[in-house]
Order: sequence, then C-alpha cells, then structure tokens
Amino acid sequence: MEQFERARIDSYFARIAAEFAPTERPSSFLITHLLPERPSFVGAVGRTSNLRAVLPKPKSIDAAARRAIEKTTPCETLSREMFEDPDTAVEYIESRAAGEAVVLLDVGGYFTPSLDAICNQVSGRILGVVEDTENGHKRYANSDKLPCPVVSVARSPLKDPEDFLVGQSVVFSTEALLRSRGDILHGRPALVIGFGKLGSSIARLLHAKGVQVTVHDVDPVRRTQALSQGFTVARDRDVALHGAGLVLCATGTVSLRGEDFATLRNGAYVATVTSSEDELDLGSLPDVYQRTPNGEHVTRYATTGHYFYLLNRGNAVNFLHGASVGPFIFLVQAEILAGIRMLTRGDLGHGMREVDAADRKTIAATWLNYFNR
Repeated sequence: MEQFERARIDSYFARIAAEFAPTERPSSFLITHLLPERPSFVGAVGRTSNLRAVLPKPKSIDAAARRAIEKTTPCETLSREMFEDPDTAVEYIESRAAGEAVVLLDVGGYFTPSLDAICNQVSGRILGVVEDTENGHKRYANSDKLPCPVVSVARSPLKDPEDFLVGQSVVFSTEALLRSRGDILHGRPALVIGFGKLGSSIARLLHAKGVQVTVHDVDPVRRTQALSQGFTVARDRDVALHGAGLVLCATGTVSLRGEDFATLRNGAYVATVTSSEDELDLGSLPDVYQRTPNGEHVTRYATTGHYFYLLNRGNAVNFLHGASVGPFIFLVQAEILAGIRMLTRGDLGHGMREVDAADRKTIAATWLNYFNR
C-alpha cells in the first residue's frame, strides 16, 4: 500500500473515531481478520476504547499487520475452544479487564457459548457485543435469552458492497485454483448451497461467467428468490450434489456432513466462504478416505471408486488471494465503531440491535468524502 493511501485511511478512521467517540471509554476485546489494511481500523478501536487484546482469526493473519499492531496492543491466539468453556472464558476476560466496563467485538459468534457466564460472573460489566458476520448473527439470534445487547452489523445496508465483493473474490480464488490444475469453470455445473447475501452474489457471478448454476437453501423464501432470478432451484439436495462439478458452501452453518461427501460426483471441487469448522463436518467423513495434497491448496479425498477435491482445506477460499474488497470494508468497520458508542450509552435492552439509520448516513457521507475520488 502506498504511503498516501495509508494516510488517507488513517485520516478517515480518525474522523470516524472522533464522530463516534463515547462519553466514557470502555475496555474492549477485538476478534478480527488481520488483513494488511487492518491496523488503521484497530487503531480506531483503540481510540474509542481501551483495547485489551486483539484476537486474530487464525487462518487470516498478515504478518506485517500483526507486527504493526503488536507495537501497541497484545495479539493473542484465538480458538473456538477458548470461549466454549465458561470458566476459561471468564478467567480470560477477568485476567485482562477485571472490574471494567467491557465491549466484545466479534466476528463469527465466538463469545456465544460462554456469554451468560461472562456477563454474570466477571467482576466488571459487559456492556454488550458488536457482531460483524451473518454466521455470528445467527449464533446470537438463536440464543434462548441474550444476557446483554448484541449490536449486529451483519445485515446492514452498508455491508452490501462488501458481501458482493467477497462473493467476487470467492469466485476469483475458486477459478484460480481450478486453473492451477488445468481445469476451468466452464462446462462444470455448480451448486451453491445458501442463497443469502454471499451465496446470491456467488451464484450471479458464476452465471455471468457462463456457468450453469443450481441453488439450494433451507429457507423456502430464498428458494423463491433464486427461482425469480433465473436460477435452477434444487428439488432434491442429494441429486443436486451428485450432479455438481463444483460445490460452493455459503450458509455460515454446516453445509456438508460426512454422508454428503459420498454423494459428490467423481472429480467434484468443494469450496467454502468461511472456516471449515463452521461449514463442513469433515470430522465425520469416513476414515476410508485418503487425503493427498494435489497442488498447493488442493486436497484430494479418495477411496475405492470415489474421489473429490477440497479447496484450501475447507477454509474460506478467498483468503488465499488476500480477500480484498477495497475501501468498502471501511464502511462496515466504521459501523462497528458506532456500535461501541451505542453500547456505552447503556440504554439498550438485551437482545439483537442495529446501528441507527442516521449513524449509517453519517458513515456513508464521510466515506464518500474520502474515497469517492
């Protein structure tokens, strides 16, 4: 990144941080993809809160970004297990922010398994959670009773450009891996599992490349939407799996279980838009399948009479090529900062919340001033 580009991003986030500065700064814990542009956002989180730790998603860490952040803030190892045990989760928060008002900034619902314990047992006060992803939104929304407010930016209109561009990067990376093996998308029917923002973007982009696309979604409303947009909608999921030469999983929950892999046709490619533990139940795949590297980021799964290829070990395929969505990601990150201020006001009831429309307009106007050039 050129120096003037970094300066522009830093200036933008300084403006956003000033606009949404809370009256009293809470402490915070930040889970994030640590991509090359991320230090500017992390710095803004540090200006609007007392940032106690950055927890990078383990499969998306840029070494230079991590070094830059570690100059001011600890970067600690993140895993799902870290917050699955309530006692461990409470001990972690307590050891770094005892007696403090805390905001949890999440990407993927990591705090959900222990949120009750964290809210009820730490010596300080949990003001709430800001969640960035659809996967995480579902995890919090499915909780029987949330013990604090959860501000979700996952379904914000400011996230629409990011979702479209993430879909574009998923298709780009998938095609790049196929071409690295001498294969191409054309002539390989695709099945897109999940027709939310990402899945619909992927389906449209594949169609634009001349790929025959079939869609499956458990939600009948989304199936009607897919049909209205000209896509074939699978009437039988197993038949659709068997007919697809490329399966792209975009649900944020488990798309394929152990028995599903045996349904894949020989030579099919499987790719996902999120981490393997969220989208694929590889642990229940029969042991008879042998795993063999077949190129730098392709794994061949084979047993007698059957084989398929898994891209990037089942993790988000677009992170192989940077997963960049340009400056549009800064819209969503600004909304996360607005979410911090919302939580510090203390007037939100427990449950799912969204950033105010007026704040979104302020963010969009500021962003246009900096990046519509």
